[in-house]
Amino acid sequence: MGAHEVSRDRTAVERIATFARSARAVDLTSDVRALLKRNVLDSVGCAIAALPGAPFKALRNQFEEYRSAESSTLIGGGKTSVDQAALYNAGLVRYVDLLDSYMSPGGLCHPSDNFGAILAVAEHAGASGEDFLLALAVAYEVQCRFSAAVPVMAKGFNHALQLAMSVAVGSGKLFGLTEPQIANAVAIAAADNVSLSCVHSEPVSQWKGFSPGLTGMRAVYAASLAKRGFTGPMRLFEGPNGLERMFAQDIRVDWENSSLSVVKQTVLKKFCSLIHGQPVLEATLEVKRKHRLSADDVGRVECAIFQTGYDIAGGGSFGSKDEPQTKEQADYNLKYLIAAALLDGQVGPAQLEAARIQAADAQDLLARVQVRPDDEFSARYPQELNARVTIHTKDGRELKQEKLGYEGSLANPMSWQRVVEKFHWLSEPYADAALRGKIIETVQTIDERPLSDLISLLAVVKCEATYQATHPGIQ
Repeated sequence: MGAHEVSRDRTAVERIATFARSARAVDLTSDVRALLKRNVLDSVGCAIAALPGAPFKALRNQFEEYRSAESSTLIGGGKTSVDQAALYNAGLVRYVDLLDSYMSPGGLCHPSDNFGAILAVAEHAGASGEDFLLALAVAYEVQCRFSAAVPVMAKGFNHALQLAMSVAVGSGKLFGLTEPQIANAVAIAAADNVSLSCVHSEPVSQWKGFSPGLTGMRAVYAASLAKRGFTGPMRLFEGPNGLERMFAQDIRVDWENSSLSVVKQTVLKKFCSLIHGQPVLEATLEVKRKHRLSADDVGRVECAIFQTGYDIAGGGSFGSKDEPQTKEQADYNLKYLIAAALLDGQVGPAQLEAARIQAADAQDLLARVQVRPDDEFSARYPQELNARVTIHTKDGRELKQEKLGYEGSLANPMSWQRVVEKFHWLSEPYADAALRGKIIETVQTIDERPLSDLISLLAVVKCEATYQATHPGIQ
């Protein structure tokens, strides 16, 4: 049998394992390292901003009830088992909906969903900052390459599916697993984490934001089982009832490509909103500021957006957006997000509080917002996320703003300095200026330090707002 035939006979999970096992720190170029650090700081800021959220108090209570070995640190203090820390820290990054995204024709994924799990595993394994950064880069690659090859959300599945594979791979890398063990970890994790996109449908529940955390938790556990000799279905992709049958297509990914540069294709957010809402909110706030509008000036609002944005957040196929009541409904609701921007001049964590969402002025204004799909914008998605906002004022003016892209997109990426500004905005109530400065410096030099330098700083961030918040949000 020739070399080509041997390669062809290897299963996809075996090829993924080879890719992961072969990845080396020297493969991380300086520009890739810089962007990974940018995204790490972005993830840390998102996590800190979520600390007072009610779900995280509930999780700490659960960890107390199911107490186990305390090997990994919770952001905001305390320690628990590595898998529970993966769930908690991943949930924090997700909660305020300001995390990074990777866009593909069949849907998207959030690569920083890997961050909380990989951080917990790296601490548990005694890894260096360099080890952590490499494992995170490998996880980004696996999750994004699968997302590019398979229309996961278009087929009715949630992107937590590919996260199971990426966390298993990153964990296996940090645990020092062999190639067969990593392959088994991927197979075990993915076979039992087939997630459905119904988590995005109305009424959007709390589980939309916590499903990835539980997937990460289970993937970490799967990697630990593989370390102890557990085996998984090697024909996860190609088998008679595998992923290729589930998606009704061949899944072609070049796992022989050793590049670790997919972070260059990630996009970041300025506003607490699904990624599709970023150009909408930029347009809305530009009109408001340019014309010095108050919410009382607004008669009605029209928003034109690409079809996927309309379906998910505008009242299309995922359900009506007329009566949001909760955070999970609000950040996936263009009508509310536009109303909040016009009322408050910003869309940050404060605009996702239930009291703000349910307030009479917000509910009244969102009822006067109409969202519709635009064929031209739809044809340019996902390469471009475009929107048009038209505000009809009570005194008869028609104020229009079109946004072709947004700050944070591939065409207009968010710089390190802008992410530093975003980090200060999000973490100011929970960390004083000295601690914030130390976290920024440590992330920027993480590949030259013990990971414990970062862990020790994250452990002393306050879980409740303690310091005066004066930052207006990034404008």
